[in-house]
Amino acid sequence: MLEPRRMVIVGYPGAEMLDIASPADVFDAANRLGAERGYTIELAGADGGEIRCQSGLRLLADLRLDQVRGPLDTILVAGGRTHEAAAADPRLTAQVRRLAHLSRRVASVCTGATVLAAAGLLNGRRATTHWAYADLLAAQYPLVEVDAGPLFIRDGRIATAAGVTSALDLALAFVEEDEGASLAREAARRLVTYLQRPSNQAQISTFLAAPPPEHRIVRDLAAHAVAHPGADLSTAALAARAGVSARQLARLFAAHVGTTPGRYVRMVRTEAAARLLETSELPLAAVARRCGFGSTETLRTAFLEHLDTTPSTHRRLHRRAASRV
Repeated sequence: MLEPRRMVIVGYPGAEMLDIASPADVFDAANRLGAERGYTIELAGADGGEIRCQSGLRLLADLRLDQVRGPLDTILVAGGRTHEAAAADPRLTAQVRRLAHLSRRVASVCTGATVLAAAGLLNGRRATTHWAYADLLAAQYPLVEVDAGPLFIRDGRIATAAGVTSALDLALAFVEEDEGASLAREAARRLVTYLQRPSNQAQISTFLAAPPPEHRIVRDLAAHAVAHPGADLSTAALAARAGVSARQLARLFAAHVGTTPGRYVRMVRTEAAARLLETSELPLAAVARRCGFGSTETLRTAFLEHLDTTPSTHRRLHRRAASRV
C-alpha cells in the first residue's frame, strides 16, 4: 500500500488559526471518509513548540521546520497579521524554500503568500492573497503577478488562496485532485460547506464592499444601483438623482469607493448577472437585459473583466458545484 500523503502546515506566532485548522480538518474529513491513500497532517514552526495564534489561542507544533525531512506531498503556509515579520525571518523563509523543493505541491493561505514571495517561490508566477493585502504584496514583490480577484490560483505546482475560509476551497480542490470528486463532495457535506466555489469566484462581493455609510450620497446611489441594475445608471443620471454635477459625483466615488461611477455600476451589474445565472434558467440575452447590459457580448466582456470567465462558464461551474452538494 502507498504511504499516506504527508501534509505539512507551516505556522508562526500570530498566524490565523483558521488558515491552519480549515485545511487540516478537510484532510482529516477525507481520512475519516475512507480516502484510498489518505493524509498525515503535521504542524511545523520555525522554533517548534507552542504557536500562539492571532486570536490568542495556542497550538502545539509537531516539530521544528529544520526537523522536517522529505519527501513531502504538500507544504502549506498559513497567513496571519504577523505575516510580514514571518517573511522577514531568514530562518523561516530558508526552511520554506528548502521544503518546497522536497514537496509535490506548495501552497499558501491568505497572507501566507507573503512568506512564499519572500522565499522567492512566487517570482514570475500568478498568485493571490487576501484582497486587503494584495496591493502591499504587489508593491513589495514586483516579480509576482498579484491578482486579488480569485479565491485561489494554481500556477504549476504552487497554489495560493485568498482570505481565511478560502482555505476550505483550496483543500477540497486538493482532495478532489487526489481522491476524486465523490470523496471531496462527501468531505464538503461532512463539513457543511459548499463544494466547491470555483477558484475564479470573486473574493469579495460588490454588495459587501459597499461604500462607507457616513457619506449619504454615495451610499444612496450605491443602494439604488444594487436594487435597480437594469435602470439608467449612467453618470449623468446618477448625478441628476443626487442633485450634484457629474464632475462632483466622480470626485465622490473616487474618494469613497476608489473607482468611477461607471466602473462601480459595471461591477454591480456583473454581480447581479452572476446571481441570476446561478439561480435562474433565464437565457443570457434576458440576463443581460435585466442587468442593464445592452447585449450578451457586453455581458461577456464584463464577466471577462471582473470575474475572468464567461457567463456560460460561470453558470456551468456553479450548477456543477451545486449539484455535488
